[in-house]
Amino acid sequence: MGKVSKADKKIAYDQKLCQLLDDYTQVLVAAADNVGSNQLQNIRHGLRGDSVILMGKNTMMKRSVRMHSEKTGNKAFLNLIPLLVGNVGLIFTKGDLKEVREEVAKYKVGAPARVGLVAPVDVVVPPGNTGLDPSQTSFFQVLNIPTKINKGTVEIITPVELIKKGDKVGSSEAALLAKLGIRPFSYGLVVLTVYDNGSVFSPEVLDLTEDDLIEKFALGVSMVTSLALAIHYPTIAAAPHMLINAYKNALAIAVETDYSFPLADKVKEYLEDPSKFAVAAPVAASSGGGAPAAAASAPAEEKKEEPAEESDDDMGFSLFD
Repeated sequence: MGKVSKADKKIAYDQKLCQLLDDYTQVLVAAADNVGSNQLQNIRHGLRGDSVILMGKNTMMKRSVRMHSEKTGNKAFLNLIPLLVGNVGLIFTKGDLKEVREEVAKYKVGAPARVGLVAPVDVVVPPGNTGLDPSQTSFFQVLNIPTKINKGTVEIITPVELIKKGDKVGSSEAALLAKLGIRPFSYGLVVLTVYDNGSVFSPEVLDLTEDDLIEKFALGVSMVTSLALAIHYPTIAAAPHMLINAYKNALAIAVETDYSFPLADKVKEYLEDPSKFAVAAPVAASSGGGAPAAAASAPAEEKKEEPAEESDDDMGFSLFD
């Protein structure tokens, strides 16, 4: 077989990427820093079925996306171009975006702290026996790690934050971690951005539950309601509050004047003689319980009769005096 030229490779790559853009509407843009070929192969195998991973130079990917857009007139995929920055790859999928992202996250490989590497996480050296002989204490002294000699070996006394996230790994830190056999970092494909039918959003959106969405919707409704009430602009959300407020205003006018309406009549009646409602309330509350209700009603009836007798006596004395 003859050697395939660069031009032929580009044509083949363009065809492959354009075909994927025709077949899929969902794409995950993933960072592939420090991901080896074997690890990538395992990820491909794990995603086989619903998803396809495509790596390549950013310039080639951008070129192919533009070609596809010109050929099909579909400009939605142009939203991918600004995302193709750094060492990234594309995961085309027809599966559930959250599940695919979780599957990708499973394939992580532990890695040593190499000199000059930017730490993706904080590195803490735990306390305990290191198994190193006392001649190795110079490493710990350089890094200000408190130690003691215990049974002929170096023991770390307290946990020490050796490297902070975002800092570069120094030669002393790398040498110490290697001696202790600590592989503090783990690498895999990291989903940076999600593309779904022209929309581009952060992968954190995939973690939102229905309860989160309902809570955000309710917060939005409350803000719209508050704004509508403040500027007296009717909306569906604010209408019930506006009607209640209008009813309160009308009721206040009815109470202060001779004007009345059916809903105001009962309020006026209560204001004229609150005792009617005070006596009726316990009887109504206890009406659902059989024997106890009957027992409760008896004292209520007695209470009604006693004032009547007293008033009759009073009335009698006042008539005959």
